[in-house]
Amino acid sequence: MFTGIVEDLGRVVRVQDSEGLRRFTLRSDVCADGVHVGDSISVNGACLTAVDVSAAEISVEAIPETLRLTNLGQLAVDSPVNLERPLAYGDRMGGHYVQGHVDATAELIERQSDGDSEVVRFAVPPNLTRYIVSKGFIALDGVSLTVVEPRDATFAVALIPHTLRSVTLGAAPVGYLANLEIDILAKYGRVPEPEDESGPSIAQLRAAGYKLDETR
Repeated sequence: MFTGIVEDLGRVVRVQDSEGLRRFTLRSDVCADGVHVGDSISVNGACLTAVDVSAAEISVEAIPETLRLTNLGQLAVDSPVNLERPLAYGDRMGGHYVQGHVDATAELIERQSDGDSEVVRFAVPPNLTRYIVSKGFIALDGVSLTVVEPRDATFAVALIPHTLRSVTLGAAPVGYLANLEIDILAKYGRVPEPEDESGPSIAQLRAAGYKLDETR
């Protein structure tokens, strides 16, 4: 479990393919400290396992499904990556609960300056829009952010100068695919709509000629 508060903007120093896995070696003077083989680490919001650790480098491995469903398949040597070690019991909770289970990628479609900050808009798969609400949490590349102006199948986030300097999104161009994780409270705490339940919905019953008994 993570918080979405990125600890370091690391760099990819090696990429190796072998036996259906892709190994990334990441340089981080911050996140390598205290990490052991077998520990989880968030890499651009995807929870991966450390398979080798040295003084300032961490190696992780990704399976083909992870490479297809996230932006990790686009990483190359010198790519920047957001890194965060897992939440420890008793730590301050600065962001929100982030599992490191990426739901989809969101395409960056617009950047607009707002003083020293930027408002950045992303397009998302339509099936996820029900979980994205104004002032709610969202994780992009593992960064805990607040949703601004959700509309249609898009939403925006505001990036302050510190965030622009400190995470992958700061220099990401239009067309960039960010790893998206829906807030787990929105995902699991949402009350299902009638059409989500098994059996016909009220709309389907009406279309079939049934009438709702307004007296009940």
